[in-house]
Amino acid sequence: MNHSLPTIWLKPAQFAAFTATGTTAHRIATNPDGWIERLGDDALVCFKNDATRDTLVNTLTPWITTAGWQPRRIFAKFLPRQNQDRIAPVLLSGDSTPSLTTTITEAGASYALDFAAGYSHGLFLDQRSNRTFLSRVSPKHVLNTFSYTCAFSVAAALAGAQTLSVDLSKKSLERGRENFALNQIDTSAHHRFIADDVLDVLPRLIHRGEKFDAIILDPPTFSRGNQGRRWQIEQHLEDLLSTAMELATPKAHILLSTNCTSLTIRDLETMARYCCKLHRRPVNFHRESQQTDFPPGHGATTLWLV
Repeated sequence: MNHSLPTIWLKPAQFAAFTATGTTAHRIATNPDGWIERLGDDALVCFKNDATRDTLVNTLTPWITTAGWQPRRIFAKFLPRQNQDRIAPVLLSGDSTPSLTTTITEAGASYALDFAAGYSHGLFLDQRSNRTFLSRVSPKHVLNTFSYTCAFSVAAALAGAQTLSVDLSKKSLERGRENFALNQIDTSAHHRFIADDVLDVLPRLIHRGEKFDAIILDPPTFSRGNQGRRWQIEQHLEDLLSTAMELATPKAHILLSTNCTSLTIRDLETMARYCCKLHRRPVNFHRESQQTDFPPGHGATTLWLV
């Protein structure tokens, strides 16, 4: 643990501002080796080592007093170095008898979270501003790749878009359908879900001549696809973007996002400029402002092509 860098806590006024805008999922604190999230009525402490966990838990109590908010339950989640060591969060305090699910709100949208579902509870908080931006541009047809529980799709659907969500995990897409239902969005006509490898789906969409005016590209850093195909973001992100551009309308908004620490915003811009030149597309970028609950250097690195 880097003791020279203190934990950065959300100010009570900032906490109140989130509540006032109908957002009940955000970070509370950020430490070099962990963080705390507010997830509806619950709190989740994420930590890389036991010392960080204890520090965050012990300092959460005085912050709660200052902010005037009492979490119903407190969960803890270990942040391992290797993906194979990931486990679901454990309950530290609070009643263990209710369901380990909860519902949060974000700018008028609702999302279901499940602490028992595995390592990830169901919503990436660092993409909140990008979901807001997607809603603001009001696209008509949205392709959400590596869609997980379809949060971007829900945000787009609530803004009036037709959506296509693609993810290799059937379970994640089922949770995505539940998020649509939670927001009373009928999925029978204008919202599609494909449980398959994105790299296999995109060529089929191109062959069918489909076009989208917003495309979400937020792939994992590393994964295995169909037939054990190896995906490594440093090697394959540029190809993914180039393929996606074949599905984009001339003025489409394309989100390029990664949690890979070895890829910088300059790297994303370099890839995007190359692909824009290849596809004879004007180069225009947009970046959302840093979220108030994520200190600089924390959260995904993201870039919109607009």
